[in-house]
Amino acid sequence: MISFLLSILYGALAGWISSRIMKTTGGTLRNIITGIIGGMIGSFLFSLIGFYAHGFLANLIVSVVGACIFIYIGKKLFGGMK
Repeated sequence: MISFLLSILYGALAGWISSRIMKTTGGTLRNIITGIIGGMIGSFLFSLIGFYAHGFLANLIVSVVGACIFIYIGKKLFGGMK
């Protein structure tokens, strides 16, 4: 249960940070979903280069990078995503 709540918190924070970096708008639910998907994308991509995040800050950075990639792909696929 605690890991589920931490995933929600990481997702919300990572989604919010990445939405500011990528200059998009959206609500809390969108930030949570973007952050969680970004965490999966970031973990996968960073594992390909041999980096495994341990700790709050490392996990947050990986999630933000993955969420920014997810937003970038969304903007390219759907055009005017704000």
